[in-house]
Amino acid sequence: MNAPTRRQFFGAAATVPFLGCDLPANQPARRPRVAAIYTVYRFRSHAHNILENFLCPYLFNGRRANSPCEVVSFFAHQRSPMGDTTDTVARQYRIPVFPTIERALTLGGKDLAVDAVLLIGEHGEYPHNRLGQHQYPRKQFFDEIVRVMRRSNRFVPIFNDKHLSYHWPWAREMYDTCVKHRIPFMAGSSVPLAQRLPALEIPTGTRIEEAVSIHAGGVESYDFHALEVLQSIVEARRGGETGVRSVEFLAGDTLFDAARQGRWSLRLAEAAMSAELGRNVPDLRQPIRGERAAEPHGLIITYHDGFRATMLKIGASSNRWNFACKYVGDARLRPTRFYNGPYGNRCLFMGLSHAIQDHFVNRRSPYPVERTLLTTGLTDAVMQSRAAGTPIETPHLSIRYAARDFRPMREMGASWRVLGDQPERRTVGMLADG
Repeated sequence: MNAPTRRQFFGAAATVPFLGCDLPANQPARRPRVAAIYTVYRFRSHAHNILENFLCPYLFNGRRANSPCEVVSFFAHQRSPMGDTTDTVARQYRIPVFPTIERALTLGGKDLAVDAVLLIGEHGEYPHNRLGQHQYPRKQFFDEIVRVMRRSNRFVPIFNDKHLSYHWPWAREMYDTCVKHRIPFMAGSSVPLAQRLPALEIPTGTRIEEAVSIHAGGVESYDFHALEVLQSIVEARRGGETGVRSVEFLAGDTLFDAARQGRWSLRLAEAAMSAELGRNVPDLRQPIRGERAAEPHGLIITYHDGFRATMLKIGASSNRWNFACKYVGDARLRPTRFYNGPYGNRCLFMGLSHAIQDHFVNRRSPYPVERTLLTTGLTDAVMQSRAAGTPIETPHLSIRYAARDFRPMREMGASWRVLGDQPERRTVGMLADG
């Protein structure tokens, strides 16, 4: 079915049913009630980018969707000096703002009074530790959320934005707690849901020899996204995910010395960049034209099954998400870029919000939360190896899991044709009549 034109789309009726792919036909009459627990709410913060798709119509694969969930409470841990919008949005959508997480979950009462929880612990003024890790209070938020569930003896789905915690033991505890109490748990990055250009589908069970994932952002914060891009594809290789045996962080000339030694494939990295830049890929050791100079870095990853992969930071752009892999016994390289839409990374949250809503209704994550458990550990390992200046063994990352087909949750590109060339809106909701 072809996507509607922009004229057809905006001329359509204002209300169209939610278009989730796996939602049950007999949805309950009452929409799941959602508590939004976040660090800070301002334009383009993660709280804004996710919640606007719960509060307003949004696009998913070129079709207009309305959230099947009802946001019934806010908790803001901080108020941003850069244009905080918590109170403005709360008034506009008649959502109460509570002073504690407990009251946001109980709606001011005694017991849990919501059916799902958004945990958005990204952005805001928080310190960095000695390793350079941003100490977002995700584990603190999680513990307070689970405390209310335990007291009420009722456990509802949780979505945790990005990696679980900067501190690996806390991340593992979050996962184990959800397993123990059978809490439907979803976490992770928005980037794996982006459109792939050129289209790339790796059949389940494919024997992959090597892969590379490339970003152009900051250490830790963007390393995590690139690791999720990597795992979202390679986890489907033959035998399933086996976990990671060791990692090594390298930067600058040392990184490219390792490529010359055959420890990672520069040719594969150039193929990944060609998906974005075309055939004439520049010297990856030099600044990318139009971008400020930034030292490249990378993580060489050795998996238990012998598979190897590399996560690279090349250049300085918030819109670079490139990938390439090579199959065993096949000389062909398979590159793609994860295109994040005409408004940059904000667009990715339409697909992510759609997947979260599916999780809240069906009480099952569309893709394994173990992916984010592993990438959380890898993100921590980036910082540990960087600080030590040596390779590190990762016995704690012997995390095995089977991939799931999450194509129904991925944006295939039709939404960008609908948005066309209309200017980005600064309000809640990206659609002109949202």
